Amino acid sequence: MSTWVPGAAGSLFDLDNLPFGVFSPRGQAARVGVRIGDQVMDAGAVASYGRESLQPGDGPDLMPLWQQPSLNAFLAAGRETWDVARDWLVEVLGNEVHAERTRPHLYPVGEVDLHLPVEVADYVDFYCSEQHATNVGRMFRPDGDALTPNWKHLPIGYHGRAGTIVVSGTPVQRPSGQGRPSADGGPPPFGPSRRLDIEAELAFVVGTPTDLGTSVHTSGFADHVFGVTPLNDWSARDIQAWEYVPLGPFLGKSFATSISPWITPLAALEAAKTLLPPQDPPPLPYLEVDERGGYDIDFEVLLNGEVVSRPPYASMYWSPAQMLAHLTVNGASLRTGDVFASGTISGDEREQRGSFLELSWGGAEPFTAGGRERTFLEDGDEVVLRATALGALGGRIGLGEVSGRVTPAL
Repeated sequence: MSTWVPGAAGSLFDLDNLPFGVFSPRGQAARVGVRIGDQVMDAGAVASYGRESLQPGDGPDLMPLWQQPSLNAFLAAGRETWDVARDWLVEVLGNEVHAERTRPHLYPVGEVDLHLPVEVADYVDFYCSEQHATNVGRMFRPDGDALTPNWKHLPIGYHGRAGTIVVSGTPVQRPSGQGRPSADGGPPPFGPSRRLDIEAELAFVVGTPTDLGTSVHTSGFADHVFGVTPLNDWSARDIQAWEYVPLGPFLGKSFATSISPWITPLAALEAAKTLLPPQDPPPLPYLEVDERGGYDIDFEVLLNGEVVSRPPYASMYWSPAQMLAHLTVNGASLRTGDVFASGTISGDEREQRGSFLELSWGGAEPFTAGGRERTFLEDGDEVVLRATALGALGGRIGLGEVSGRVTPAL
């Protein structure tokens, strides 16, 4: 099936994608939208047609779920509703019989305001790339093992700050904090971070909640997770290096985390499923996952408009289903709007490293961007993350992009 929306067929936002977001036409209230090509469809307005003829057993009433300033009500409705909605969208945007009544509710994406798509409940960030963990271990523990003893037995993570997740385009203010004291003693220095960094990650958005005391097996992943969005985990490495022992990241991470305004449904990523890398030793039974537990998603990291890295998500050691199973195995509950992220995505090659910490090897081996040597972020720098995957129609689908520009510390 092909879409009747001009310019959408064959684009990154064709019928095989249909990501959800929250938008507002200038001066109007925020509501749920679906992207098709370079247009945003007001989903609730179109769903209102024929609503009065709905009968018991006809399926969910989508209009009230979409006339909301966030996706949370729709996400909470569960997988059956998500599937019905996707089939309905494909029909509406793929069959020209619906064009006349739908066309007035299409808005050019460049002429609307895009908002944070979900009210974030909890945020967990994992550490699931073996290449990234190995690189960091070699830098920080040059005389020891690169990986900690637990790394290949469980997906390591930490609980982050949900309140500072921001939508793409939000400026990122350089954080201030304590750094490591000098070798000759004295108090820790305090001031703006001098080693501000990024981390290219993929985030997963939870729709269906669970009760406290229950857990989600890896086979239940798609029943609880609605979709994905690229994520930039901004990181102040000097603050992080001083604070993280013994309890892990805190102020070095919590000042800002950026996500795309678009949430791509898992249903759009079926063609992108791929084999995980070999897991040795075999994971414990609660972490066992079917053989196509990974996703073949290509990332690009742009610094001031120039591509400096292309991290491959297919290289990730731990799958998202394993992340979710581990997150809940102790009985921790899920809430609608929970976000959990993969950790930095890095591949085997230097040009596949998903952080500037790795690209510059801790600042010791600068990389080139803009015709000069670079290490960590400077005020005024803009970072953009892009991601694409194979779609069901044989082309690529876009997962949206995440941008942020660094502003000076106060």
